[in-house]
Amino acid sequence: MSIEQAVIEKLRVLPSDKQQEVLDFVEFLESRSHKSISPSNRWEGMTALEAAQSAMGVVGDGPPDLSTNPKYMDGFGQ
Repeated sequence: MSIEQAVIEKLRVLPSDKQQEVLDFVEFLESRSHKSISPSNRWEGMTALEAAQSAMGVVGDGPPDLSTNPKYMDGFGQ
C-alpha cells in the first residue's frame, strides 16, 4: 500500500471537521514548499508561532521558565 492510499483510507474515517484540519495542513505544507525564501517574503503569511518555531529550544543553559527564578519577577505587575 502506498503512502497516498494509507492517508486516503485514514482520511475517509475521520469526521468532516478533522478532514478539514487535514486539508488545511496539507495546504500549509504545499504553500511552504512553493514559497521562495527571500528576505522580503520570508515571514510573509506566517503566524508568530510558525516564525518562532525555528528558534524554539536554541538556548540550552537557561531556565525553562524565567518565573522559576524570583529575581526575574521583581517588580512584575507594578
